[in-house]
Amino acid sequence: MNQALHLNPDTEHARSYYAATANGMLQRPALGADLDADVCVIGGGFTGVNTAIELAQRGLSVILLEGRKIGWGASGRNGGQLIRGIGHDVSGFTRYVGEEGVRYLERAGIESVQVVSERINQHGIDCDLRWGFCELANTPAQFAAFKDEQLTLADQGYAHETRLIAPQDIGQVVNSKVYAGGLVDMGSGHLHPLNLVLGEARVAEALGVKIFEHTEALEIIHGRSVTVRCAGGSVRAGSLVLACNAHLEELEPKLSGKVLPAGSYIIATEPLSEQAAAELIPQNLALCDQKVGLDYYRLSADRRLLFGGACHYSGRDPKDIAAYMRPAMLKVFPQLANVRIDYQWGGRIGISANRFPQVGRLAAHPNVFYAQGYSGHGVNTTHWCARLLGEAIHAGHSQGLDVFSAVPHLTFPGGRAFRTPLLALGMLWYRVKEMVG
Repeated sequence: MNQALHLNPDTEHARSYYAATANGMLQRPALGADLDADVCVIGGGFTGVNTAIELAQRGLSVILLEGRKIGWGASGRNGGQLIRGIGHDVSGFTRYVGEEGVRYLERAGIESVQVVSERINQHGIDCDLRWGFCELANTPAQFAAFKDEQLTLADQGYAHETRLIAPQDIGQVVNSKVYAGGLVDMGSGHLHPLNLVLGEARVAEALGVKIFEHTEALEIIHGRSVTVRCAGGSVRAGSLVLACNAHLEELEPKLSGKVLPAGSYIIATEPLSEQAAAELIPQNLALCDQKVGLDYYRLSADRRLLFGGACHYSGRDPKDIAAYMRPAMLKVFPQLANVRIDYQWGGRIGISANRFPQVGRLAAHPNVFYAQGYSGHGVNTTHWCARLLGEAIHAGHSQGLDVFSAVPHLTFPGGRAFRTPLLALGMLWYRVKEMVG
């Protein structure tokens, strides 16, 4: 059974493997009145839901508005890889945050994974959490860099097992001939992302958060209090959190130009036998390579291969994702040539120019906070940024938020009409450079 793509359904979830195996998909009402709260959160993904949790735990009243369904965007469609790190190498930000700031960002990249783990364990969220991840080298130079990465983790006092996998031993982690080695990290792992965010939404509601679905924010009216106008009513709050990421569009133009929505795609095979799954990925790790248009993949709880990648900047999505993604999967796993594809789906991730998340408050409207631009590192980083937003709104200040906010972010050039094709050309150059070495 091949589930056709619903890349951008108006109100319901994409017809993904995750939606087909979701736990307790609730139907929540749309906003139908004018309400007041301490904080209004726009966006029902990891950032919005976890910010609501952080605020409610601190005793604030919260109303969360989601234009479609909880987890409708990248939070409910992503590869499900829970991997340490905030983004790309943060050492380049020393001139903005200082050496101590860089050390903080490095710690945040590790501790953010623990935040997710603690939330899952504390609330008993059933989301197929499994520990173990392997970075895969496409070239000997990348494998050499893994050796330095392992030493850096040791110097930082990383508490989890790491081990280098030499090229001749790559079969220990993946049955493929295309890699030049790997680095296993047992402090990272993989999970069912939609079930995680759905479970977290139930936690938020148990804390008193009011969640409204199918409630698009149409207008923000700024002032000492902020009013969010929707079709069926409005919310007035002391503070506002914009947690829309790739789907912010023009709701707040000062932020929308700093994040480029990029397409990413996943296919899921039919369930594999226990023997076939064990031969494919012997230790049931999450895996990801180092290419510009990277491949990421893992086994689901029912032993399907979930294979994703092909980060796409053109703004045009393939009509047949299975046909688009299958050649990439077969390049890694030619032994799957006769395996059926049961699900195909895609979605938008928010890409920032420096591949570093954007979190802070609007200079012109200091009671408006935001977090966005996770650039593929969203599962853990969203949870960390939510904690910083909770601290800042409740206490009026967050040292961690100050560190993140000190990193400057460029607006993508070309305006709304041209920034996507311009970036597509830029990424094509990087891919050509990668191919020719």
